[in-house]
Amino acid sequence: MLAGFQDLVFEFGARVIVEDATWHIHPGERIGLIGFNGTGKSTLLKLLAGEYQPSNGTVERSRSTSIGYLHQDLLSFETGSTILEVAKTAFERVLEVQSRLEVLGLELEQSEDEKKLMEYTDLLHEMDVFDGYSIDHKTEDVLHGLGFSQHDLSRPYKEFSGGWRMRVLLAKMILMQPDLLMLDEPTNHLDLPSIEWLEKYLSHYQGAVVIVSHDKFFLNRMVNKVVELYQRRLHIYSGNYSYYESEKALRLDLQQRAFQNQQDFIRQQERFIERFKAKASKATQAQSVQKRLDKLDRVEEAVIERPNIRINFSVDKVPGKVICTLNNINKQFGDIRILTAGTGEIERGDKIALIGANGKGKSTLLRIIADRETFEGERKWGHNVDESFYAQHQLEHLRLDNTVLEEMQTAGSNKTDLELRTVLGCFLFSGEDVDKRIRVLSGGEKARVALAKTIISKANFLMLDEPTNHLDMHSVDLLAEALDKYEGSLILVSHDRYFISRTANKIWEIVDEKIVEFKGTYAEWVEWKERMRSQIQEKKENKPEKKEPIVKPVPTSVDKEKQKERKKLQKQFDDVEARVNQLKKEKSEIEYQLGNPEMYTQKDQFTVLEKKYQTTITELQSAEKEYERLFELLMDTE
Repeated sequence: MLAGFQDLVFEFGARVIVEDATWHIHPGERIGLIGFNGTGKSTLLKLLAGEYQPSNGTVERSRSTSIGYLHQDLLSFETGSTILEVAKTAFERVLEVQSRLEVLGLELEQSEDEKKLMEYTDLLHEMDVFDGYSIDHKTEDVLHGLGFSQHDLSRPYKEFSGGWRMRVLLAKMILMQPDLLMLDEPTNHLDLPSIEWLEKYLSHYQGAVVIVSHDKFFLNRMVNKVVELYQRRLHIYSGNYSYYESEKALRLDLQQRAFQNQQDFIRQQERFIERFKAKASKATQAQSVQKRLDKLDRVEEAVIERPNIRINFSVDKVPGKVICTLNNINKQFGDIRILTAGTGEIERGDKIALIGANGKGKSTLLRIIADRETFEGERKWGHNVDESFYAQHQLEHLRLDNTVLEEMQTAGSNKTDLELRTVLGCFLFSGEDVDKRIRVLSGGEKARVALAKTIISKANFLMLDEPTNHLDMHSVDLLAEALDKYEGSLILVSHDRYFISRTANKIWEIVDEKIVEFKGTYAEWVEWKERMRSQIQEKKENKPEKKEPIVKPVPTSVDKEKQKERKKLQKQFDDVEARVNQLKKEKSEIEYQLGNPEMYTQKDQFTVLEKKYQTTITELQSAEKEYERLFELLMDTE
């Protein structure tokens, strides 16, 4: 066992967060920690990390267990270092050894010292054991996987926004490779390619992983156990998220039946007691029955903490067949071009998911459609379109002195206060929360108010930028169900694949500065992309053994240019391949010489050889990267 709880109780003042909790985390487990917002999931992680102490019971941790904990509070960290340097701090011991080797190298150049020479040798061995010469390469790979470009790596950490900073800290946490990795909402700041990269990485991770996430799709692919914090108790399910959903429904059904059967039994016994307690001949028996009832272990009613409220849309007017037309849209920021002659058409009934990597211009395109962004080209509304736009910057338009309920009343939905309270309940505002002033709300709470206003606006065309960012699973479900039944049209940007799969009937993607449309659901789009990848791979791998004679067309000037370019690439590739083989040979020869104990008695020769070894390693890594780049270019020219 790596860590866990034994009969744990934790209280915040008079409020009990969890009681009688026993949970053991074992090596290799992938655990999803779930529960409604505010129930205490992050608190449990802090208990495991040692940041909080239990009110009762014990938190168990093996002395040798290393724990990595990624959470939002880490964003308070500030530094002028580059993001590559920040991520590399994961290799604390390697950096210490590198620093000491540099000092010792300079000292040994000045004077011979056998003791320092031995320390230098030991540290070189330690670098080999930790694979210390490849930490730059490892760090770059992880940062690239999380969406950073090569240029970004040399930029200061402080230049990046909160979301990108969190990616750097996630990279550091991954590179540390702790025995227990705890991730609190890791997908919140990731785009789809980065989420897919993280999934692949975690699927091969050697340690145990605990994930708090509202992303059902991510949890379903990642976890083999679900721990739910529900009614202050921990409920453990051995399976993925889909298994949890079906198993929980079964458990609640069985519990409710047991509750009803027990209530029938109790009512029957109470009738017996009431009927015979006054009769002398039956009084003793009635008292005995009463004692048994008093000792009875009562089954709790299977009450759902949050009722399944429905969000109902109403659309005032029906638009024409075409909602919006985009013609020859051009957009760029400085030297970065987002769209070139982009065209697209949104029709009545379309529910479009605009997806892809960060930086491709999804939110920019959404703002162009909403007429909130300057651009070149034509954007034209259709007939009778009544639009509503939701994005993070909409928070600025909230009236700070209004209460939450008063702000909802300004949306013009003509709903009663009771109906508005019901809608706000779906967006995590309950009871007295609706009477809070907008100015005292957190950023996430303001975002939920702005989203709720958008949803009840009676618009027949919705534009939504990351609508699920501050919602829990239950609210995401309710919103997805409402948008599925929505009679209007919509276009949304989201990285929540479960939400997209529930709401979209078309996919838009920005590819090579163009708007590419796929008519189908998200699942169908994923299947199509995989099929295209497989076909391309098959073409590369399967070359026919015997070609039928064909009539060769007369080469055009374009063909000749392609042939010349391919020959040039082939020559470069052959040269680099020869270079890689030569460097590997040199590396092996140097390692053989360094393995000779006598070498360490000859200070000057050893210093020269050790520097040559480090230079060879660096050159080899560079040559291998160039080899891979040229190989991919060659494949593209086939």
